[in-house]
Amino acid sequence: MFVVVRKKTVIIATVLIVVIATLSVLVGSESVAASAKNTRLLPIYSVQTDEKKVALTFDAAWGADKTEQIMDELEKYGYKGTFFLVGFWIDKYPEMVKEIHERGHLIGNHSTNHLHMSKLSEAEIKEEISVTSSKIAAITDYTPQYFRAPYGEYNNRLINYTIENGIQTIQWDVDTLDWKGLSAGQIAERVLNNAKNGSIILCHNNSDHIVEALPLILLGLKNKGYTVVRLDELVLKDHYTVDASGKQIPDVRAS
Repeated sequence: MFVVVRKKTVIIATVLIVVIATLSVLVGSESVAASAKNTRLLPIYSVQTDEKKVALTFDAAWGADKTEQIMDELEKYGYKGTFFLVGFWIDKYPEMVKEIHERGHLIGNHSTNHLHMSKLSEAEIKEEISVTSSKIAAITDYTPQYFRAPYGEYNNRLINYTIENGIQTIQWDVDTLDWKGLSAGQIAERVLNNAKNGSIILCHNNSDHIVEALPLILLGLKNKGYTVVRLDELVLKDHYTVDASGKQIPDVRAS
């Protein structure tokens, strides 16, 4: 009788062990899945590179009267910039869009209506990006490969959409704050104090003192040994990862 009870005890204990082990695996799998689902995806804030090059980018949503002067200043040094255009800006200044492209500067997508992208559904995100890309392509015969979210606001839904559609979402690691009415000297100081290899610098095409600041910025960068390039001459298209700071890291295994 004693032996029978012991066998039952062993059987029950074995069953319990199997059940506990199975539950542990299931819970562990769910935790991994939940962790992957909750991982925050990041746009590209900067690029890891040994080369002393940076990208000057200009968001265009309001006004265009300074855009030609911006291009003139860049071209004095043989440099090209990147202009992120909003859809309603394109509608108002189609000839300027054409000129930006024809002068060899890069055009990026800055949405159609300058909305808070993190609050939009996937269908609305698609509309905001695809409509503006189509407008740019209709004028320049070029479809933009880079997107910048208005206000710098993004979430996983937006990043996933752009990745799935072959578009890279671009942020910045140097903010001029030129839209705040800073003086030319203050704008230039922010750039020259913070720029480093692979920096992406945020400016606006119609801020109060950007035209006066550019000569200071460009001369200062040159004196520090930097070259200003278009985003497509800085950002990698593939074989990279993005670290927790948003820095694009080349995949050494691909070299």
